[in-house]
Amino acid sequence: MDTFSPDVRTLDLRDLDRRALETAGHLITRVRPEHLAAPTPCTAWNLGELLRHMVSENHGFAAAAADRSTDRSAWDRGELGTDPYRAYQTSAAAVTAAFAAGDAYDRRVEVREFGVFRGRTAMAMHFVDVLVHGWDIAASIGAPYPLDEEAAAGALAIAAGWPDVPGFRGPGAPFGARVPVRAGASATERLLGLLGRSPAWAPPSAPSSAPAC
Repeated sequence: MDTFSPDVRTLDLRDLDRRALETAGHLITRVRPEHLAAPTPCTAWNLGELLRHMVSENHGFAAAAADRSTDRSAWDRGELGTDPYRAYQTSAAAVTAAFAAGDAYDRRVEVREFGVFRGRTAMAMHFVDVLVHGWDIAASIGAPYPLDEEAAAGALAIAAGWPDVPGFRGPGAPFGARVPVRAGASATERLLGLLGRSPAWAPPSAPSSAPAC
C-alpha cells in the first residue's frame, strides 16, 4: 500500500485533503441535533457516531503526522460535545497544520493498526477517508454532495491500488464488499462502489446487515 502509480505521485495531496475537509465541514453545518441519530451508509454507525469517528481520525492523523507517539486508543478519543461542527473544525485544523509541515510527505507515520507508512501514503489514506465520509454525511441528511470529479478521480486512483486481502472487506473490516456500479459510471460512483457503497443509497426503513465502513 506504500507504492503509487505515476499519476498518483503527481497529486497535490495537501490541497486535495484540505478541499475534502472543507467540503465535509460545509455539510456538517447542515447537521441538526435530530440528524445525529440518523442512519448512514456505514451501517454500524449513526450520523453522530460517524462524525465522532471523523473527529477522532483527524486528531489521530494529526498526532501521528506530527511525530508524536500515541497509543492506538488515541485514534478513538474524539468527542463532539455540544457543538459537532466546532469539534470537527478543531480537528480539521489540527490535521491540516500537521500535513502542512515541509517534510510531511517523507515522515514515517504510524496509522492505527494498519502499520507505518511514508507520510504521503498516510495523507492519501486520510484524503480518501474524509472524501468518502463526506458523501456519507450528505447521503444521511439527504443533501447534495458537491464533489468535483478531479478529487474523485484522484481518490479512485489511490483506492484502486489498495489490496484486497483477508480482513480488508466484510463484517468488522474497514470496507464493505465491492458494490457493482452502472456502465459508464462517474469517478465518484466508481469510488463509492469500490469502497463498499451504493451510489443510490438512501436511509433504510429497516435495519441493514451490510458491513461497517
